Amino acid sequence: MGETPTERKRRLRFLTLAEFVGIAALAIAALGYWDTHRERTQTDRERAAEAQEKKAEAKAGALKLTFLMTGSPEGSGERLKLSSVHAEQVIQTQTLTFPTEIRGDPVQTTGNPRVEAGWIEGGVTKAEHARGGKGRSGRLPVAIVTSFIEDGQTKTDTALYQLGYSAHPRVLRSDKVELEGLSLLRHGVGADPQAVVDAAWTRQNPLPAKP
Repeated sequence: MGETPTERKRRLRFLTLAEFVGIAALAIAALGYWDTHRERTQTDRERAAEAQEKKAEAKAGALKLTFLMTGSPEGSGERLKLSSVHAEQVIQTQTLTFPTEIRGDPVQTTGNPRVEAGWIEGGVTKAEHARGGKGRSGRLPVAIVTSFIEDGQTKTDTALYQLGYSAHPRVLRSDKVELEGLSLLRHGVGADPQAVVDAAWTRQNPLPAKP
């Protein structure tokens, strides 16, 4: 017994409604997936930004804890004014150790961080003449033990620096030494700064071989 026209129309209408419901379900599922994906992406971005921020804060904190000095020439290089790159680190006292060939005893300063050319002129002249030099630019290792205050606490830094200078011959006098700047070689020089400085000096300025 065949379908009547009315039954056929009703069946086709049901099929169309079912298809519509299916399409709607797919659309809802797609929207739900997209919403979940968007939330996950946003969460990942927030976590990445938070991790980056924490990393930057940690790096800034590490830099803050690191003591580093710069040297600014004063006059015609007669003096090098030392200062911390971090304004909140206030230098109190310093002990500067030069190569034994340049100066046999350390220099101590209090409240006025500096290097004076007069401290090393005689030694530089002697070292220059021993190596046959007559006026040149050079680098001088110097160990500096610094006591400074940071966040209300007294701290100590021991580091090996490189002191830039130039030597200019003078008649019947020690060479005129002009200080040019200061650069960090490394932190932590152990319990014997003198030995570390002497070794660095010898490597940089070996004596000429005897004939």
